[in-house]
Amino acid sequence: MRPLKIVVLAKQVPDTRHVGPDAMKPDGTVNRGKLSTVFNPDDLHALELALNIKDRIPGTTVTLLTMGPPKAADIIREGYYRGADFGVMISDRRFGGADTLATSYTLVKGIKKLAPYDLVLSGRQAIDGDTAQVGPQCADKLNIPQVTYVEEVVQITNDKIIVRRRLSKGVETISSPFPCLMTVHGSSPTCRSRHAKKMMQYKYARTKTELRSADEMLLSLHQKRPYLTIPEWSVEDIEANMEKIGLNGSPTKVKSVENIVLTANEAKFLTESDADIEMMIKELIEHHTIG
Repeated sequence: MRPLKIVVLAKQVPDTRHVGPDAMKPDGTVNRGKLSTVFNPDDLHALELALNIKDRIPGTTVTLLTMGPPKAADIIREGYYRGADFGVMISDRRFGGADTLATSYTLVKGIKKLAPYDLVLSGRQAIDGDTAQVGPQCADKLNIPQVTYVEEVVQITNDKIIVRRRLSKGVETISSPFPCLMTVHGSSPTCRSRHAKKMMQYKYARTKTELRSADEMLLSLHQKRPYLTIPEWSVEDIEANMEKIGLNGSPTKVKSVENIVLTANEAKFLTESDADIEMMIKELIEHHTIG
């Protein structure tokens, strides 16, 4: 079996467990500077799927690709700690405010710069948008087959991959030729833990933006160990069209944002009796909750 080149699309997202009243800017974009961030959970599942393939096929490489502000380099380091071979940051203020259309365009420009590749993996969706659009849009722009909701790789040959995907009413086994893009379902295996040796090896990995404020020790270390410098691509580096990135390339516009607090106005306590269960079912049908 020949080695594969895998690209994993990952995103640093706001931690939705700690969203406050200042989470959004007046223009409707996320105020990322005010929110703590995490590695998007579904993307961690995608990374694990890639690392599992790497374990099975010697020589396979895994490259983590992310787009975001400078602090998004944290998830590149996180990818290194868990076993990724390479990482690339797409970061430029001009990419800010992108919706899924502009984001997928930008990521595709990055993927093409990394070509050739055999497999592109991403999480099913990001917790800060929940659209599940970026992966499929990337496949469409790359003009390659796509398989969504993947949870397990069944078999790999030199020219195709067979996977099992999770659907709402069961599972489906499907094959796709290379190259292809797959979005990974949260029911797939959880990503492996950080590796202590990898953490020691890559804890000083930095982008060029981060190195601007680095001390002499860190700069000297990067000169001795070039692999610690995380590639950081700008608009010019990926040859992006300014009309297709950031707010300019985003037809989605947020008109207003409001915080909604759900409260229970009424609570009913039911017993296990047939009468109570029948009453509950009738009430749910009357309110069109079921049926």
